[in-house]
Amino acid sequence: MKRPLNTFGAALAGALAGALALANAPARSQDIAGKQVKFVVGSAAGGGYDHLARLSARHLGRLLPGNPTIVVQNMPSGNSIAAANFIASAAPTDGTAIALLQRGMLLAKLLGVSAVQFDIEKLNWIASLNSETGLVISWKSAPHQNAKDLFETELIVGAQTGVDPELSPRIYNALIGTKFKIVTGYQGTTAAGLAMERGEVQGIGDWSWSSLKIQRPQWIAEKSIRILMQGALTNDKELPDVPNALDFVKNDVDRKAMQLYFTQKTVARPVVAPPGMAPEPLAHLRKAFAALAADKEFNEEAVKSNVEVSVLSGAEVDKVVNLVVSASPEVRQRLMDAMKQ
Repeated sequence: MKRPLNTFGAALAGALAGALALANAPARSQDIAGKQVKFVVGSAAGGGYDHLARLSARHLGRLLPGNPTIVVQNMPSGNSIAAANFIASAAPTDGTAIALLQRGMLLAKLLGVSAVQFDIEKLNWIASLNSETGLVISWKSAPHQNAKDLFETELIVGAQTGVDPELSPRIYNALIGTKFKIVTGYQGTTAAGLAMERGEVQGIGDWSWSSLKIQRPQWIAEKSIRILMQGALTNDKELPDVPNALDFVKNDVDRKAMQLYFTQKTVARPVVAPPGMAPEPLAHLRKAFAALAADKEFNEEAVKSNVEVSVLSGAEVDKVVNLVVSASPEVRQRLMDAMKQ
């Protein structure tokens, strides 16, 4: 029996429409089998971000469907702006391009950084490979014994311009009334730490607890330093008795401005994927990075390499991103003003 012409035509039209939809749909995650996944790092080779990306890349492929090869590519220009712009506008959306960005990208557009061509709410946030707690420390010869002394006696701290060891004490001075004197010109906390040992400065206004434990364990063991205050959205579980800078905020706007600044501490090593991805490849990327947290081989290599890892899920990162996006103009302006004081 012959099919009626109109029924046949309808079936053919439906088949063509389905084929066209499949052709135009974003590639699904299983299509990356046998392909390379480009893992862009928005910082130079040899640094902390680079080490963490390469460590992750050595294990990520076996946790993704099709076990693709992960290839790391450094794109350091603009302190990750080039990498973020690439992911936002030029990267493929089939799951074959991701990026580890410097945490400053979380607030870059909000703070008016030039050349930003991305919106954080449109990026797909896969995970954060670590969170940080910034510490105010003083050398044993400094008169400062506790956080209270930061409000009464000037503490001379060494820093590099434009990064946390300079920005955090500047913000503390503006928002809670501490008396830091910031001496810039030191290239990183390692150089500032040597200056502290030599007596050129009395302390450091923001040194990551995770880095301090690895890089200067003897300072802690020998009680060469005092940990005066911590800065993060929540207290570090290893430092329950160290006061948080948030404890000293006196009004709601200043509290929200400081919390906005601390979002970068929670999402300290963010991994992102391009906007416009299909749900399935996005879900597989998030699942693979979440699996790293419990992966024995990955964690064993991290310990051997002295790389601090604490994976935050994509869903948790989304909550922090929403905190940034929802910040009021008043809070944003207060933070910008504090960073300039």
